[in-house]
Order: sequence, then C-alpha cells, then structure tokens
Amino acid sequence: MIFIGTAGFSYQDWKGAFYPERQDKKSMLEYYSSRFPVVEINSTWHALPSPNSTLSMARRTAPHFQFIIKAYKGLTHAREDNAEEFKLFRDVLRPMEDHGKLACVLAQFPWGFKNNERNREYLRLFRERLPSQDTVVEFRNEGWITDETLDLLRELSMGFCCVDEPRLKGLVKPHVILSGDTGYVRFHGRNYETWWDSARKSWERYDYLYSEEELAEWVPGLLRLDDEASRTFAIFNNHYRGKAPRNAVILAGMLPRERVAPLGKGGGGEQLQAIWRED
Repeated sequence: MIFIGTAGFSYQDWKGAFYPERQDKKSMLEYYSSRFPVVEINSTWHALPSPNSTLSMARRTAPHFQFIIKAYKGLTHAREDNAEEFKLFRDVLRPMEDHGKLACVLAQFPWGFKNNERNREYLRLFRERLPSQDTVVEFRNEGWITDETLDLLRELSMGFCCVDEPRLKGLVKPHVILSGDTGYVRFHGRNYETWWDSARKSWERYDYLYSEEELAEWVPGLLRLDDEASRTFAIFNNHYRGKAPRNAVILAGMLPRERVAPLGKGGGGEQLQAIWRED
C-alpha cells in the first residue's frame, strides 16, 4: 500500500490553496488528517517538542492516521556527545508508539555527512540508540550510493529514502532502492537555481510545482517499491503555497486506486483525488 502525504501541515500560506481561507491554525491537523493518511513532522528537526505535544497530535487524529517523525538535528547534524538527545527524542516518540501512530523515523543527514568509516560507525550507533523504531535514512551526498551502503542498511534494518531533488553534482540522484521493509520517496522539488544559494529565503528552495510528466517518472518506481515493501510512503516537501498537497493529489490520481491508502477516518472514506475535487 502506498501512503501519500506531505512534509508538514501547519503552513499559513496553505490557506486558500489547501485550507479554507479562515482556517484556524489550532485545527489544521484535524483538517489535514481528514484528507491524507500520513504526515511527516519536520518541526522535530528544529526543536524537540514535549511528549505532551506528540500525545496531543496522536489523540487528535483518526485511529489509522500515521506520523513520520523527523529526527532531531542533534542526532543527524550535531553528532557528538548526544546520548541525552537520543533519550529525549525517544521520549517524544513514545506517545505516538503507544497509540500505534508512529509510522517511522526519518533520519536526514546533511550533504557534509560523507561515506567514510567514521560515519558508517555513526549509523551503527544511531541504530543502537534507536533500536526498536522503524528508521529510514535520507542521504544528501551521492557518495553513499554504493552496494556496501545498502548492505549496511540491510544489516541494521534501516530503510533507504529515495529522493527527487535537483540533479546537481554531488546530490543524490533519483534511485529506486529498498533496503528494509519500508519504501520511501521524498519529493523536494527541482529548483536548481535556489538549492545552493544561501542568499535566498529557505522557502524558495521548495517553491516548485511538479508537472504530471515529472510525477509520471516515479510511477513505475513507486509500484515496484509497493510490490516489494510492506508499505511505501510518498511525501511531498515542496510546501510553498500549498504545492505539496496539490502534487500529492495529482500523484494519487496517477496510481491504481487499489494501491493507494485511503483516508484516515477508520481507514475508509473516499480517495484523495475525490476529496480534493469536493473542495
């Protein structure tokens, strides 16, 4: 089954594009979860929320709704003396686990996290400190794309995050790879001009609307992942002004209906494409 969703949901600039114009920010999650079966929470990378915060999110969504939690930056970007950060992160995950709503952890490492012995050992340490959670690893550096890396991920029972991003030198190309039980594709957009430009606003990197032709490139790969994985996630991170939910719905309409997870309310309801047309 392919679960389609977006990276984040609490965006003011989605009003009028996805949310109603007068949508109250406090009930965005309820609205979102009535239309998509999964969300990737990115705010946990910037700062660790309290367990009460994740408990509230778990309680406010339908029983079958799922959360992907992005690993805190102290686990992926500041990798020294972080045993306490791992403990705090596990505390954040626990309410989601207790409610059966933790889909997986996404560990996104920076481009500077290169394929060397020290960093391979860090992946082992990461797994040791998050031993029971389904974890998917996103590399930003193409140097990790080797058979040895995939063997290591399989040894550690860690998934591989396939990415669609600008095809620039050194960045990971659009590989279709499965290293664990979970398939994962993350759509970042293809903004070549803004990707490395530090003078631009951060949102400009993700201001990109995929065409149907570009999304069609991923349909065979998603179906292949779905054939081999226990579940597959397709997550859109091109969030500016509601482009992510728009592309999510377009992709859902391009896949066989029976291969796309239905909405969250009791696992039933209409498919994403029908819900979007109603709005």
